[in-house]
Amino acid sequence: MPRPKSDFDTFHPCDFYEPDELLDDDEMYTVYEIARLLQGLDPDAALDEGTEEILLDWAIPWVMRNSDALVIAEPESEDEPGYYGLKE
Repeated sequence: MPRPKSDFDTFHPCDFYEPDELLDDDEMYTVYEIARLLQGLDPDAALDEGTEEILLDWAIPWVMRNSDALVIAEPESEDEPGYYGLKE
């Protein structure tokens, strides 16, 4: 349910990283790793399942919004995610 703005003490700009600010040119990342990076975490940081699901809610639209700047590689197996990286 929506909440009144007056319920909140502060507001922050809704700024997101540009792909070249977030990803290393020579690396490929899963959407799970991108989710961590978007929050300033190490790509290998251990997260509980609930937190990871919340972070994915941010990462998936980010990948879609920045798809023109990204390439994708097939996963190693069908039960693993694909990999994303910067276009050269």
